[in-house]
Amino acid sequence: MADVMQRTLALLVVLQSGRRFSGGELAARLDVPPRTLRRDIGRLRGYGYPVETQPGPGGYYQLAAGQTMPPLVLDDDEAIATLLGLAALGATGSASEGSLDEAAIRAYGKVDQYLPKRLRPRAAALRDSLEAMPTPAPSPSAKTVSALAEAIARQHLVTIHYVGASGEATTRQVEPHRHIHLHMRWYLLGWDTDKEDWRVFRLDRVAELRVHSRTFSPRPLPAETAGAYLREGINRYRQRVVLTIDAPVTAVAEAFYRQDVDLTATEGGRTRAVLMLDSWQWLLPALAFLDADVTVEEPEEFRTAFRDFGARLTRA
Repeated sequence: MADVMQRTLALLVVLQSGRRFSGGELAARLDVPPRTLRRDIGRLRGYGYPVETQPGPGGYYQLAAGQTMPPLVLDDDEAIATLLGLAALGATGSASEGSLDEAAIRAYGKVDQYLPKRLRPRAAALRDSLEAMPTPAPSPSAKTVSALAEAIARQHLVTIHYVGASGEATTRQVEPHRHIHLHMRWYLLGWDTDKEDWRVFRLDRVAELRVHSRTFSPRPLPAETAGAYLREGINRYRQRVVLTIDAPVTAVAEAFYRQDVDLTATEGGRTRAVLMLDSWQWLLPALAFLDADVTVEEPEEFRTAFRDFGARLTRA
């Protein structure tokens, strides 16, 4: 399918020049047999692109002029995924003006008009059948995310007005390197030129972004990935917890869906779970709903806490 889409997009690029092409010329340019070319032309028409054809001697193919926004080249599954993605993003946040979620809500309401005609009824049916329940989460500015992405791509320094978790406001000059999305939060990983160190900034706390014309040289990331570095910071003061649970991975994943947990299937239908926690109490709700035997592999103090808690429950 990837080869077909790549070939179809290549055909579209050629036709978007606006000139007329004979079938033989197009087939030679794309290095495909005439039959394959005709199938690809039909595929473009199915996506909604008006490819005009003049048969016979002197015949040609030409992309009709006059469309300012041609339909998106999406197959059925991609169109559904696009709508569901916009619905999910639109349900997170406060829907304040200019936020990512507010932009997603607006796009969700009109994206089907840019889909091929054959997909529009399916998109309308999906919209009518779907309810995306609101999930409270901070709302970053779509403009800020976009401007930072461009600064990352072009390696431009930025200055931001940043409000930390304590409420203290500072002005920072940063070499932006990566956007990160984790646990319904959007972050920026960058090199703080004043601190001369890596810092992670919550994007919903960034204001008054200014992109400089001055550029910087890319630095090696401080971890294998930006997400790994963020997790290291979040887990800095937490303990590594390892559990063996007598339940399959799917059941454990369902019980721990609010936790950042690594799950591995082991022998006998069991699951190995690895978490970073600052308190053993965080395990109790998930384990209670699992209704399965659990072995605390580490740390020792969590094992002791579980024994003491079990004894208190028994006395109750």
